[in-house]
Amino acid sequence: LLRRVFFLPSFPHLRVRRVARRESGSRASGGRSPDGMALNPQLFPQNPLPVPFVNEVFVLARDGVEFEVDKIPLAGGHGGKIKAKGTLYLSNIRMVFVANKPAGGFVAFDMPLLYVHGEKFNQPVFLCNNISGFVEPVVPEGQNRALYSTHSFKILFKEGGCGTFVPLFLNLIASVRQYSQYAAATAAQSVPDTTARVDPLQAAQTPVDEMMRHAYVDPSDPTKIFLQQPTAESQLRRRAYHHQPNENSI
Repeated sequence: LLRRVFFLPSFPHLRVRRVARRESGSRASGGRSPDGMALNPQLFPQNPLPVPFVNEVFVLARDGVEFEVDKIPLAGGHGGKIKAKGTLYLSNIRMVFVANKPAGGFVAFDMPLLYVHGEKFNQPVFLCNNISGFVEPVVPEGQNRALYSTHSFKILFKEGGCGTFVPLFLNLIASVRQYSQYAAATAAQSVPDTTARVDPLQAAQTPVDEMMRHAYVDPSDPTKIFLQQPTAESQLRRRAYHHQPNENSI
């Protein structure tokens, strides 16, 4: 079987295959999110690719998914629940869903892998395969955790199979947790601190190259694996989830 190869040129001229180009005015450009920085993360103005963090490695992109998430403040009278179709990006740090058609202020949603829990692959008899789970908010430093909600989410595969996406996702999230636990145990030996929250960017330590090279390719799954990372200058890399005055950005 031939592996789907997804090569990207340099960031100033990024184009993403099979994803319609959006107007720059409809994209998040680094503004602050009211929801623990998960809602509407930074995206490049002329395409849907999330602005990467330092040491972030994109693993795959999956078009044609339907995404559901609850407790979104912009959902208005719909009980805080959003449902949209779009593209899901998976990296060694996070998942980012980007809607095809932003609506009601909802453009994208960021889910740090270290904050995801209760994930489950579901295969209903009469409905499409899906992944469900929960994700904790990335609470800004100094703010009260009680002010931010835990979200439940669902990723529905309505176009094509998921035999490539699901194993990669489950293996990656297991590896991220394993390396995080090792790092936490090592740090606790030197400076014990039971009150500190896990830094979501800590997941960048997880090696993913081998996992990507040996990924199973399901011919019915339209998932695109990033076998070559985009090259970017340092000012096009985010250094933290929360805005920093001295942080370089686009």
